[in-house]
Amino acid sequence: MNRVFFSLIFFVVITLQVVAQSDEVLLTIDQHEVSKDEFEFVYNKNNSSLYSDADRKTPKEYLELFINFKLKVVEAENLKMDTNQTFINELAGYRKEIAAPYLTDIDFNEHQVEELYRRMKLEVNASHILLGVDKDASPEQEQQVLDKITNIRKQIIAGKPFEDAAMEYSEDPSAETNKGHLNYFSAFTMVAPFEDAAFNTPVGEVSEPVRTDFGYHLIKVHDTRPNKGELQVAHIMKNVSRNATPEEKAKAKMAIDSIYQLLLNGADFAALAKDESQDRRSAVRGGEMPWFAAGRIVKEFSDPAFALKNDGDISEPVETPFGYHIIKRLSARPVPPFEEARASIESQIKKDAARQASGKKVFVEKLKKEYNFSENEVAKVKLAELTIAGTSALPEETFFTIDNKNFGAEELTAFITQNNIKSSSYLSVYDNWVTDEITNLEDSKLEEKYPEFRYLMNEYHDGILLFNISQEKIWNYAAQDTAGLEKFYQNNKDNHLWGDRFNGHIITCKDVSVREEAENLFGAGLNADEVLAHINTDGEELISIETGAWEEAQNPVVDYYVWNGKDPENFDSATTFVRGDKIKPEPKTLDDARGLFISDYQDYLEEQWIKELRNKYKVKVNKKLLNSIEGV
Repeated sequence: MNRVFFSLIFFVVITLQVVAQSDEVLLTIDQHEVSKDEFEFVYNKNNSSLYSDADRKTPKEYLELFINFKLKVVEAENLKMDTNQTFINELAGYRKEIAAPYLTDIDFNEHQVEELYRRMKLEVNASHILLGVDKDASPEQEQQVLDKITNIRKQIIAGKPFEDAAMEYSEDPSAETNKGHLNYFSAFTMVAPFEDAAFNTPVGEVSEPVRTDFGYHLIKVHDTRPNKGELQVAHIMKNVSRNATPEEKAKAKMAIDSIYQLLLNGADFAALAKDESQDRRSAVRGGEMPWFAAGRIVKEFSDPAFALKNDGDISEPVETPFGYHIIKRLSARPVPPFEEARASIESQIKKDAARQASGKKVFVEKLKKEYNFSENEVAKVKLAELTIAGTSALPEETFFTIDNKNFGAEELTAFITQNNIKSSSYLSVYDNWVTDEITNLEDSKLEEKYPEFRYLMNEYHDGILLFNISQEKIWNYAAQDTAGLEKFYQNNKDNHLWGDRFNGHIITCKDVSVREEAENLFGAGLNADEVLAHINTDGEELISIETGAWEEAQNPVVDYYVWNGKDPENFDSATTFVRGDKIKPEPKTLDDARGLFISDYQDYLEEQWIKELRNKYKVKVNKKLLNSIEGV
């Protein structure tokens, strides 16, 4: 859950450009200071890549949200949540991830940028077979995997269908259902070695074994086509779980078909999405989804979406592994021209060390100059005569110096122990030792050298604390506080109302004579259970009765009789009828809308908590400095 939380809140594209540092204090909360530059960094990042321009905030508007955020963090720190070992370990894990782009130097060139743009304009349709390699595999174990996948390729070249080989051998779990097929993809969709092989393998042929961090792959290229660009659509969705019964699936299909008829009759798509779509994240935005390329979403959705020719066009209901959808095209954009795409391509290269094998070496050589690296050539020659498993002691000399710090036998022994190196010559590990030490030094200076890295680390630090204290004070509490939730419901039950509903029964009879008998029994005052017991004798089901309360568009039979809807599919009005009454809007019970009321209760608790924190801690804002910040 934490990973999802941070992927939504703190997703950034890191640029490695040094920004000017400022000591100007914009905000003070309980002696915790926030500089103007730090606030601008967070403000600019969180006001970009939004769903809609309407979500953008002015610096003054955003500051209020930022203050509420910082108040919670200050409270968490005062509760010593940042001293918890779990917190410390989690923050260290995030730091390792975001430090990685700063600890390499990708030397890209014009040819590489042009080649990647060429790939951006294409999509490759391919399948693959994966044999995994354990990260701790020995050279012998790795060779065994390579030999196995080489033999699989020989079988395919000799005539074995690739799909059969994928089903039989591939360790990608999805191969059981997709037979290794990956659909279409473009540049930057796959890891670099996989992408390189896919774009360099001719259509109809199978690649040589390809090594990635996941293991060894064989790739078969089926087709290439021009990249269709990206679409933005809205959708209305009815969920269908993978283990749904036929009845549940039919109910969802009936519901989506009913919604489609409403759209054909002129109903507003966004309004229906808000009320009916079970993809709640997009429903609140009228069904609007983020931009996507054809290969980045399941084929069952992307194909009908890209088949829509004009903005505003609506698809018929389509089925995907997740349920039923109606798709509305909002906008389309092609692959941008080369000069517009250049900056994005260069940024992607910088973030992916695998795109340049020499990147680490270039990086280390640059750091050697920056930190005045020097080495003792005489002592280094002595290492060539010694082996790690040998009995001779290391010479007590300085082997090299970095940033005025000497490294000798003690540090080399520690490196060998840490990396569990049991045999080899000392000289063979020397270069890796130098790289490790100089990289560690640079790592220790990242917060000092790169203000944007420091700000990002502050965000992760504060974000973990925010998550932990919110979980304790709001989320878990709201779900567990039964009495408080019940009291909140009684005071706010009108917040979630049913619409007009039909309350009663849907009666389905075997034939017209059974219907007449049922009508007479209901007319005589018998209830539904009594009618069922009277007619369904001797174990034969002559009549079925569904009891409930339905809003318009929830059941096509009710729509037909109560709201003058169209004939439902496979429906016989001679043997199916309804009995009951329309009821006016009324509050949903707590059980009917527990999730909605828990969410509302959480909002209420947070609002009260913020008031308490603002009374508890002194907040000081440099308004003159705030006015100097330009809005996005």
